[in-house]
Amino acid sequence: MDKAAEEEFRGFVTARSGALLRTAYLLVGDRHRAEDLLQTALVKTFVKWSRLRDPGALEGYVRRAMATTATSWWRGRPYRERPVARLPDHPPDGIDRSVAHLEKDAMWTHLRALPAKQRAVLVLRYYEGLAEAEIADVLGISRGTVKSHASRGLTTLRQRLDKEHDELEAVPS
Repeated sequence: MDKAAEEEFRGFVTARSGALLRTAYLLVGDRHRAEDLLQTALVKTFVKWSRLRDPGALEGYVRRAMATTATSWWRGRPYRERPVARLPDHPPDGIDRSVAHLEKDAMWTHLRALPAKQRAVLVLRYYEGLAEAEIADVLGISRGTVKSHASRGLTTLRQRLDKEHDELEAVPS
């Protein structure tokens, strides 16, 4: 790779690594594994850098590399996620931080319990804001499969949250 291409790659990594790391974290649920995932995806991108022509597709290429790598990790070996005491993001100002923390923790617990593909679809759709076609491209699945995974994942989350809410309502004050 020539110097100009290497500098271009460095610039891309510097500009987009924060957003890509957030996506990686949402895909695997652990900061250290997210860093490993992003690093692996960036190495794969670096190897193909000279052949990537469309600058607008670079971030999509890295996201797809992360999604496929994370999927292969889930398939390749048993993965046990570890709950963390505190999530790295912060609630917006004006929201009671303890309530927001409990709600986030509950949502993450339920989200982590979903099958890997459903979780990946929900993360890419609702945290990253990707359209169904983009998610299908990133994960290498059809749009119909994206819709199915999203529907099943949301239904499961709603059921679990409703059950949790009902249990809390049943507890006498």
